[in-house]
Amino acid sequence: MAIEKTDTLIVGGGQAGLAMSEHLSNAGVPHIVVERHRIAERWRSERWDSLVANGPAWHDRFPGLEFADTDADAFAPKEEVADYFVKYAEQIKAPIRCGVDVKEVKRNVGRPGFRAETSEGVIEANSVVAATGPFQRPIIPAIVPDDAGITQMHSNAYRNPGQLADGAVLVVGAGSSGVQIADELLRAGKRVYLSVGPHDRPPRAYRARDFVWWLGVLGKWDAGALEPGTEHVTISVSGAYGGQTIDFRRLGAQGMTLVGRTEAFKDGVMTFAPDLADNLAQGDANYLSLLDEADAYIARNGLDLPEEPEARIAEPDPQCVTDPVLEVNLAEAGITTILWATGFALDYSWLKADAFDENGKPKHQRGVSAEPGVYFLGLPWQSRRGSSFIWGVWHDAKFLADQITTQRKYVTYTTSVPRAAEVA
Repeated sequence: MAIEKTDTLIVGGGQAGLAMSEHLSNAGVPHIVVERHRIAERWRSERWDSLVANGPAWHDRFPGLEFADTDADAFAPKEEVADYFVKYAEQIKAPIRCGVDVKEVKRNVGRPGFRAETSEGVIEANSVVAATGPFQRPIIPAIVPDDAGITQMHSNAYRNPGQLADGAVLVVGAGSSGVQIADELLRAGKRVYLSVGPHDRPPRAYRARDFVWWLGVLGKWDAGALEPGTEHVTISVSGAYGGQTIDFRRLGAQGMTLVGRTEAFKDGVMTFAPDLADNLAQGDANYLSLLDEADAYIARNGLDLPEEPEARIAEPDPQCVTDPVLEVNLAEAGITTILWATGFALDYSWLKADAFDENGKPKHQRGVSAEPGVYFLGLPWQSRRGSSFIWGVWHDAKFLADQITTQRKYVTYTTSVPRAAEVA
């Protein structure tokens, strides 16, 4: 089979890969996008049925295309998000090949560029963009052994309440995925325990503006990248049911049992840290600080936005907060399923390059790798707070396209004017 050659190989056909393709096309850089499944596959097959985007349609999109069937202030269902990216790929004429699995990428020896072994043959490229995003390998902490006699699943395998066995459910992790799934299970009549760790808890909306607008005008989306090892911040926010502010106390009042961080499992008993009240207080502080900043912004700019004093009224602590549950015998509580909403790990095992630290995390500056010719796109906090969001990855892709274009100019540079030493 003949070796195919291109300037830049983009691995991943989701939002990051398509954004990269658009900017490379605009810069006239030949490239190929390869995707092992379908475009934006994870939106279709690795998310629950009722998932909607966490940001309104006017905000969570690329600049060049609006959502066709979702109101600007509404939250697009997951299938429409996936369809949006398919349409975008068609609009920009992305050179994308689906069903192509990249098995290995390594640097050529004694000559420039990289060699990619794929399920459809070999591709050689001067540059490689790893655009596979942050949701690569589901993390299930090694707390409950597989032979404990209880069903365990990661949130990426959950689809709907009918999928689960009869009985109660313990949801571990109260970020956006965990709290939305726990809420859905509670509404379906399930007995739900929710393990809540430290988190940020922004208002869904305040004074007639969605929180994404507030983060924009307050400059928070452009907050610089965090120190290595501190990139992950659990955020509890939801676009479900038309969009609502997450309120753990309200969920507790509705019958959900809140517990602290999940710590250990032994002899059928799960134990939890005594940190629930502190974690809720941290979320409250984050919530109120944004309200304070929003009020100050309105006053400073003389905006005519309606006051919302009820936003500061806190729900009373439910019993599970005032008298915290520190351990649960799963069998006695009737818990038949543990659903781990505990995030994902990166997996770049296919990329054989000196581009990672001792923990396997990319070494990079704004996506420009420590390994020349290798670029990363779609990482959380890649350049700013908004980097892993749909609109944020588009801007990071533009920066990387500029870097690739600049390198191409250096590599192809030749001179026809002799230097002084050569003339002598």
